[in-house]
Amino acid sequence: MQRHFDDMQLGSIELFVLAGEHGSFTAAAAMAGVTPAAVSRSISRLEERLGVRLFVRTTRQIRLTDGGKVYFEQCRQALSQLVEAEREVTGQQAAPSGRLRISVPTPYAHYRLLARVAAFRQQFPEVQVEVHVSNRNIDFAEEGYDLAVRGRAPQDSTLIARKLEDAALVLVAAPSYLKRRGEPKTLEELAGHDCIQFVLPSTGRLIPWQFMRDGIEIELAGSDAIVCAEDFLGMGALAVHGGGIAQTYRFAVERELASGALVELLPQHAGSSRPFYLIYPHARHLSLRVRSFVEFLLR
Repeated sequence: MQRHFDDMQLGSIELFVLAGEHGSFTAAAAMAGVTPAAVSRSISRLEERLGVRLFVRTTRQIRLTDGGKVYFEQCRQALSQLVEAEREVTGQQAAPSGRLRISVPTPYAHYRLLARVAAFRQQFPEVQVEVHVSNRNIDFAEEGYDLAVRGRAPQDSTLIARKLEDAALVLVAAPSYLKRRGEPKTLEELAGHDCIQFVLPSTGRLIPWQFMRDGIEIELAGSDAIVCAEDFLGMGALAVHGGGIAQTYRFAVERELASGALVELLPQHAGSSRPFYLIYPHARHLSLRVRSFVEFLLR
């Protein structure tokens, strides 16, 4: 393998990552035991070698450029892997450590993952967990994510998908809505009701409702009296306030069903579910923190 870096270049990358993490040359200098001027010169040499401006500098602060953000995430991940490799071969890494970045959609974050992140941190306190709650698609390489939870397995062969669960769906409405509009007794009657629909961020299309009929799963478009985007949990909140009928994950409305704030509709057509997958890049040697979190979550 051809050599690409000398010791000075690797040192410049380390100082760059410290400055990016702390948003300050002075803070990076204090962490590294050098002067702020030395950090500034080192990063300037790095920018000259790359031909890219990494920071926007003012008299009061520094901030990463768009190119700097991409380079920062890649460098931070690479340096972390080097540190873990050294610890592994020297037998120093008895427990996982470092930063773990996770992207997870809103329903699974609030009703599943966040509680498990708290439990994971109690077991592995040396791991810093950064959870991004969002329904948008991500780019693992460019954005520096270690893991993501998504509702479908990716087609990309560079990613691994492990199923977490099949989440049961339930059709619900508030008693106030049913008193005003009546309760549908058949699937066909849903067309005459106010249906709360969710827009899938990746396609911009409404997610069809899923039901079981005679042992076969079917899909219905329903009306689009109210449409929710971005936050899947908004449908449940709208339903609780009498906005209409919604299909959501049973785990997201268990308390409301138990309290009577929501009523399950058409239970004879229940039984459909949607999967959730834990997704991460395919790598020959997963970092210990990623491997530990995957094993913890699958347990």
